Amino acid sequence: MIRDLAALNLPVRAALPGLCAALEGPGSAVLCAPPGTGKTTLVPLALAGLIEAPGAFAGVRRVVVAEPRRIAARAAARRMAWLLGEKVGESVGYTVRGERVVGPRARVEVVTTGVLLQRLQRDQELAGVDVVVIDECHERHLDADTVAAFLVDVRAALRPELRLVAASATTDAQGWARILGGAPVVEAHGTAHPVEVVWAPPARPVRPPHGMRVDPALLTHVASVVRRALAERDGDVLCFLPGVGEIARVAGQLGGLGDVEVLQVHGRAPADVQDAVLAGSPGRRVVLATSVAESSLTVPGVRVVVDSGLAREPRVDHARGLSALATVRASQAAGRQRAGRAGREAPGAVYRCWAEAEDARLPRFPAPEIKVADLAAFALQTACWGDPDASGLALLDPPPGGAMAAAREVLAAVGAVDAAGRVTERGTRMARVGLHPRLARALLDAAALVGTRRAAEVVALLSEEPPREYGDDLAAAWRSARRGQDGYAARWRTEARRLTSAGVKDQAAAPGSGGEERVAGVVAALAFPERVARAVGGGTYLMANGTRAELRPGSALTGAEWIAVAVADRPVGAGHARVLLGAQIDEDAARRAAAPLCSERDEVAWSGGDLVARHVERLGAVELAVRPLKDPDPSLVREALLAGLREEGTGLLKWSRGARELRERLAFLRRHLGAPWPDVSESALHARVDEWLEPELSKARRRADLGRIDAGQALGRLLPWATGEAVRLDELAPERLEVPSGSRIRIDYSDPGQPVLAVKLQEMFGLAETPRIAAGKVPVVVHLLSPAGRPAAVTADLASFWREGYRAVRAELRGRYPKHPWPQDPAAAEPTRFTKARQAREGGSA
Repeated sequence: MIRDLAALNLPVRAALPGLCAALEGPGSAVLCAPPGTGKTTLVPLALAGLIEAPGAFAGVRRVVVAEPRRIAARAAARRMAWLLGEKVGESVGYTVRGERVVGPRARVEVVTTGVLLQRLQRDQELAGVDVVVIDECHERHLDADTVAAFLVDVRAALRPELRLVAASATTDAQGWARILGGAPVVEAHGTAHPVEVVWAPPARPVRPPHGMRVDPALLTHVASVVRRALAERDGDVLCFLPGVGEIARVAGQLGGLGDVEVLQVHGRAPADVQDAVLAGSPGRRVVLATSVAESSLTVPGVRVVVDSGLAREPRVDHARGLSALATVRASQAAGRQRAGRAGREAPGAVYRCWAEAEDARLPRFPAPEIKVADLAAFALQTACWGDPDASGLALLDPPPGGAMAAAREVLAAVGAVDAAGRVTERGTRMARVGLHPRLARALLDAAALVGTRRAAEVVALLSEEPPREYGDDLAAAWRSARRGQDGYAARWRTEARRLTSAGVKDQAAAPGSGGEERVAGVVAALAFPERVARAVGGGTYLMANGTRAELRPGSALTGAEWIAVAVADRPVGAGHARVLLGAQIDEDAARRAAAPLCSERDEVAWSGGDLVARHVERLGAVELAVRPLKDPDPSLVREALLAGLREEGTGLLKWSRGARELRERLAFLRRHLGAPWPDVSESALHARVDEWLEPELSKARRRADLGRIDAGQALGRLLPWATGEAVRLDELAPERLEVPSGSRIRIDYSDPGQPVLAVKLQEMFGLAETPRIAAGKVPVVVHLLSPAGRPAAVTADLASFWREGYRAVRAELRGRYPKHPWPQDPAAAEPTRFTKARQAREGGSA
């Protein structure tokens, strides 16, 4: 019996003929239907033949509807059953992880995409299923993308008669149509009630989200906007916030609302709270919700939406080996979905907590999870499907190569795939558990060590992170969950029972050994072997993957020598990760869990300014034991010395004045004449070390040995001897130049662009032209010195100086230095390096 005929007269009804025609013809379709048009409830009932609808199929059909979240799956099934006047499980049932309510006569089954993914791995043909509807595909969850790709394969290879619908309110319709093999796009034009947009940005700037952090000032502003909306509008208020913590903070700021009830809806909320929200209430309510309320759910009574503009998306820090959720700006598509909640039953309003000018800068759609998430579970699914690199799958976005490579490394480490990336028997068992491969590994391997039940209980804790109030000690959180009466504890018990039954059956009776701390540590270390960590002082730990992590002040783990880090993040501005959940372990447990990371080898390195040779036993980046190495491998010594030269430069060698000047002369010739004169820059010398620093380098064993190597003699090997140019070194870049006085003055090549000749002015009398070197191509810069040795003039054009500059220098200096000659005509004067008196004596004796 249909309970509410009016409820079946929804806008999507008009699109049913086109949808059914597409399914009868090509066999697939993309259904675009705005929120509130009935795509989630009316379409499955019509496709199953449970209600009369225009253009509906003849006969009975079995329909599976895939929803992205458990709360949406339960709500959709309950709504459809209510419309039919039945209990859930009769004609319409649902299956989510750990819960199945489906009777033998059910013709519509609502499942989560994760459940459908597991079902496809067990039964690729989906025997007995006629139509699959993938709902809310615009959210681009990885499981949904994977399910769609697998179903395209099933239709192509096994069951061409299987019908497939991709349904969404806001999506890349043409992209999905392409994925489904050119499927028709069927649109339902909604008659949603108008929704007024009210822009309500904070009065003062707030800090943008970073990691999991949200500026408290923004949350205070959101709470004030909720109060404003209650005052200005009628009906219930639905407020969107990014996560559970933000919901709790805003709820705490909404005290004193009188008869208005404040409810919190999120994935962790107890089922009775979720049901109460969806059932409606005669009184006025404020519903604080995460993005679970964006799609597939109608919250009765809502006339106003307050949108914080934030959402949470998965992110992976491959460099630190950390996976976490990150707070981001919600997309334009999410904003439209959220606003639509206000117009489901009557005209409404949406208060957006950002400026209108910012709206156009928001991303159009949420980031596809395949682009940003940890892909280990996805890679295991594709390996089980027979396509390890996912190259043959119909995906809107291909998986990033780097993320897939990292995922395959994880799978290989836990024994889920072989060297070629093909799934192993163990990998198949892990995939069927319905967990991330890391947790599946922990469940399977820990059973033999601590017993299946205890392993399952700890893995259940890790599969859904415990509330923060449970603390950061995994063993203590385990005890809290056992005695807890909250929604999390109830879900934990259900999952623990499921995992116990899904565990290693032949290990189910294995006796548990050790206390709760040891059990929790063993399981966590098996799940995250690269995150076993050893204390390095000050509450800081070094993980096997090389990342440092800090305990929070007052942590229950303080003082532990070894821990296994289960959950970590990196706070704003922090250089290290922060341990959010971990367990104490001992070194034996760390070694056992991370055995592939154990190594023992000779290490010779440049450290602390000298060569250090050690025999080191490591667990990844963590040093376990060290002893000095007396006779290291010469090749390792050589590489370490080269590292020292790269780090500290060739200044480690013995550089006499002659050696430094030779390098400067060669740099000058390289700059002005080019090849075959060698490049003697630091990088070039490192690149040609074999040519100029052998055999001296091969004999060195420490820093002091490098300091005894004659750099000048070594540099001589780089001279162009083969071309014969080497013999012209003194001609092209002479060490000294003879000046008119007969003195041989050293040339300064420290600036290869401007070689300098510093000489007393009187010694250059009679020289009309500036001396040139490098085969006459480069004039030297002449520093004409006073009798005291200070530059009186600088010129690269002596002729011009004698004509124009000398007179001013003569006028300034001859009174100060009367004993030295200052002729009026320097071009005709006799050059000298002496005073006038000595010049006269020298001339007389001559």
